[in-house]
Amino acid sequence: MIRAIPSIFLPRRRVLQLGLGATFASTAGFPSISQADEPSDVEDEDVFQFALNLEYMEAEYYLRGTTGKGIDDSDAGSDAGSVSGGKQVSFDTPAIRAFMREVAENELAHVRFYRKTLADQAVPRPAIDFDGGFAAVAKAAGLGEDFDPFGNETNFVLGGMLFEDVGVTAYAGAATVLKNKDFLAAAAGILAVEAYHMGMARSTLYRKGEEAWKAAQAVSDARDKIDGAEDKDQGIQEDGNANIVPSTPDAIAFSRTPQEVLRIVYLSDKEGTSKGGFYPNGMNGKIKST
Repeated sequence: MIRAIPSIFLPRRRVLQLGLGATFASTAGFPSISQADEPSDVEDEDVFQFALNLEYMEAEYYLRGTTGKGIDDSDAGSDAGSVSGGKQVSFDTPAIRAFMREVAENELAHVRFYRKTLADQAVPRPAIDFDGGFAAVAKAAGLGEDFDPFGNETNFVLGGMLFEDVGVTAYAGAATVLKNKDFLAAAAGILAVEAYHMGMARSTLYRKGEEAWKAAQAVSDARDKIDGAEDKDQGIQEDGNANIVPSTPDAIAFSRTPQEVLRIVYLSDKEGTSKGGFYPNGMNGKIKST
């Protein structure tokens, strides 16, 4: 069960405190992979490799939770890293079981799409550590040392929210730098699917009541503390109202740079970090350092 969240977490800062003048200074209005963030020779394939690393983790998480086993070797690539943790969840609600199973199938399809599109440039699955990653997240968010994302359906959806929220913002950021129109169209389509997942996960948690609201807020606050200086995260409740769709005041999904995403999945706010958290040996490909 999710434990009550200690009072050490500060109240949510409103999105209007983001410093919108700085955030939306450019014509495009969104942060992206800049020359300061990555080498100037980053190609579309490098961005897709980065996305494939994230899709491996999402697919492993949902497949293990819904079927008890992860990606087949044929979908993981040669010299694939090992995966620690994960087990089949005992669902109490048939509708949630069906939703999570559909998400698992979607994420596996994304892995296969990227591997097919990248062909011989597809990176293998990196080592993934759900045990260590979620233990660190639970500690940072105050969820308790015994928090198990695979322990019950509420915890499983909460763990999924950690990935889905980040995935949507990552795709929003990547969309600004992709040059190939076919790649951009595919990324936009995958972003839409991830946003569907996120909306369902957040609404499912909202229906669970106050304890789930507090847990989701704690995860949101923990992400916000580690991804960078700006307030780029929102829980599922704002000012006493439902907040199923995290967005700017213009109802536009906000975005994260790859470095901000890496800080979250590596669970480190230190510049130059290239491994840790859910990826104990780091990601595979060019974009892998904060």
